[in-house]
Amino acid sequence: MTKLNIPVSVLNLAPVRQGQTNQDAIQSMVDLAKATEQLGYKRYWIAEHHNAPTLMSSATSVLIKHVLDKTDSIRVGAGGIMLPNHVPLVVAEQFGTMETIHPDRVDLGLGRAPGTDMMTARALRRAYHQDPTYQFSDDVNELLMYFDDPSNQGQVMAHPGAGTYVPAYILGSSTDSAKLAAKLGLPYAFAAHFAPDHLKEAIRIYREQFRPSNYLSEPYMIVCVNVIASDTDEDARRELTTTQQFFLNIIRNTKKPLSPPVDNMDDIWTPFEKHTASSMTSYTFIGSPETIKQQWIDFQNELNVDEVMAVSYIYDQAKQEKSYQLFKDVIESC
Repeated sequence: MTKLNIPVSVLNLAPVRQGQTNQDAIQSMVDLAKATEQLGYKRYWIAEHHNAPTLMSSATSVLIKHVLDKTDSIRVGAGGIMLPNHVPLVVAEQFGTMETIHPDRVDLGLGRAPGTDMMTARALRRAYHQDPTYQFSDDVNELLMYFDDPSNQGQVMAHPGAGTYVPAYILGSSTDSAKLAAKLGLPYAFAAHFAPDHLKEAIRIYREQFRPSNYLSEPYMIVCVNVIASDTDEDARRELTTTQQFFLNIIRNTKKPLSPPVDNMDDIWTPFEKHTASSMTSYTFIGSPETIKQQWIDFQNELNVDEVMAVSYIYDQAKQEKSYQLFKDVIESC
């Protein structure tokens, strides 16, 4: 049976808007967490990125702790921690500490990419002798052990961390990550908001190969999508140009802050850039509530996911909060 009224969550990269300071951007991140908590969103994840001057999410665990302190009930976590950059024991200590301070509110999404360019990845000091993505599975298993019952561990333990059972999620945009999540019996979150090409195949593989575990009895599929909701389709299309400029920066490797909407993107990008950006953002819910409702029904009739995570690159903060409100209202109305 197709599930339409499902949990809705938030992904944030803590972007710096044009005209903001870094401190302003972090405050905007907190403000959005508070707003979406009031709207009834299930979780609020922050993504790790490095050497990106227009994204404030490099010290991800610090930001997660900051948001936990400023909110009351919403789950807060990493979407994700890029495990090749970190020693599993340290991650377990950090997230075990947060779970101890804020019980039952901490999530740990785990990714195998570095979240940056390769030069910066080398500066993060885990890639001297081998590509750490090849040991990702081992690192995940080690990390899960540190959260487990103390009686199942050896001499080296995470304090705090042992016995906290912080829930882990495998993140990815490929079939490899789907296979790993299925093998380990963990929930799987797919990054369709920027890498949609393998979404359908990854969902199929995850569901077909899933093995029940101590963590999960059946597959749990989260998909992250772009959402630009407004009162009218016309308003939403204009706000979308901020997202389009964001992805144009990725294509051009420019480092511009999140920019206000423009009247015509064709004055800014080339046909090739337009095609590339459009391909990266093909899973975007955009329009009025009526339009998005039909998009949502079509999406779920095809994929039937268990949870949807929304990322919304909108320049005006009030309009961004309203977009999340409208999207939540749509899901609840189904």
